[in-house]
Amino acid sequence: MHAILQNAPGGSDSLYWGEAALPEPGPGQLRVRVRACGVNRADIVQREGRYPPPADASPILGLELAGEVDALGENVSGWALGDAVLALVPGGAYAEYALVNADEALAKPASWSWAQAASVPEAWLTAWLNLIEVGQLHAGQTVLIHAGASGVGAAAIQLARWRGATVVATCGSADKAAFCQRLGAHQVVNYHEAAFADTVRALGRADLVLDCVGGSYLDAHLSCLKTDGKLVLIGVMGGAQAMLNLGLLLVKRISLIGSTLRSQPLAHRAALARQLQQQLPLWDAGLFQWTLDRTFALPDAAQAQAWLEGNHNQGKVVLLVP
Repeated sequence: MHAILQNAPGGSDSLYWGEAALPEPGPGQLRVRVRACGVNRADIVQREGRYPPPADASPILGLELAGEVDALGENVSGWALGDAVLALVPGGAYAEYALVNADEALAKPASWSWAQAASVPEAWLTAWLNLIEVGQLHAGQTVLIHAGASGVGAAAIQLARWRGATVVATCGSADKAAFCQRLGAHQVVNYHEAAFADTVRALGRADLVLDCVGGSYLDAHLSCLKTDGKLVLIGVMGGAQAMLNLGLLLVKRISLIGSTLRSQPLAHRAALARQLQQQLPLWDAGLFQWTLDRTFALPDAAQAQAWLEGNHNQGKVVLLVP
């Protein structure tokens, strides 16, 4: 099969379109003929050598896909050859064929395109895990969501609004601010023009912060969280080191929680997939919007990653498999 390969960690120019061995499904796995796969920040960090895949995962990049079941491993039930699926994977999606744990696969609605289906798993499962399970977000609360125009940010805005929360989002341009507002954000802060903490404090402070930035924002987060607020850290784009005011953390009883989706046990990821499967009709019902920014051909993965690295995207970037 063909896949996006890499000889050594590096920039986008280290990626190339080459041939790799066809993966064979093990017990409990599906082999999927990939039709589309999502591009994520985690792919870029892995490409640079700073986010190694799990020991049992494919070294090929790619954490989400949509396609057709091509082969079944032992002890698989509920799926048949030719079934259309979308799924989170621990690696290997930037390829013509990839392995999927059968318990994590979701049935693709017939009305969805392959690109639409591939844009959902990583962003929406990340948002669900961290807002609903970890953050315990509920109606009437206020949540601060950074990088609101990113794939995860766009999903989180919609999910939080659907749950009845007041949503404050950050972004870096007027176009992205308008995008976040269309998705349902009540307030949007352009971080080039204003301090997000001031906006959040004016609303009475936040119950929850979904933080993909990390170090450079820590003080501002502590200042704009309510007593008993939660800071859920899902990325460190702004640095992995920070000075922590333990006194403020103590007095306000703030919970600082680190969270990643990729390292969750299979049983937990499967449970998340089942919860998301129940929500898929909400797109066709018009309650959730598609946030597909643009597509590239899989051989052009380097260009797609460069587009993401340049912060040009509003929503998800997806690769289509020729």
